[in-house]
Amino acid sequence: MTGRRVRTRKPRDGATAEIRLTDGTPARLRDLVGTDRQALQDLYAELSLGSRHNRFQAAAPRRLTEPMLDRLVDDVDQRDHVAVLLLAPAGRDETPVGVGRMIRYAEDPTTADIALAVADNWQGRGAGSALAHALVARRPVGVVRLVTVVSADNSASLATLAALGVVDRIAAGGGQYDVTVTLKA
Repeated sequence: MTGRRVRTRKPRDGATAEIRLTDGTPARLRDLVGTDRQALQDLYAELSLGSRHNRFQAAAPRRLTEPMLDRLVDDVDQRDHVAVLLLAPAGRDETPVGVGRMIRYAEDPTTADIALAVADNWQGRGAGSALAHALVARRPVGVVRLVTVVSADNSASLATLAALGVVDRIAAGGGQYDVTVTLKA
């Protein structure tokens, strides 16, 4: 991670933002929508086993199942389950290179789970930071704390979370941390 911040322009409609990653690469963030099922499937298929493990921990499937896609796409309401897609230029088109989501806990509406997945060849370029900051900007009303599980050796994710606020991490066993982030005001 570099010390440079991801530069973003606030979207007019709240759904799309043109950005520059920390390495200067132009990209676009947009809300994940119901037609993105195949885009998620394709992005997941491109992830290495290590990246799949970092996203899903021990239960990293070889392929996203239909019930998983239902949860990851159809359950997104952009209120309590916020999801954004990071797109990069690919010739005349764009290709999905990352996805992030934040899901508010019904039993504690001030807390949400956060999860990020970035294509391997886009890691280390500020993509995860861009997704995380976009999620915080779009977070459910009233959310002041994030929770997640992070592999102890995933220093990039730990640094990304630290940039969002005050981090408390507790060893959870199996080479993982239970991480809580109290968001900056």
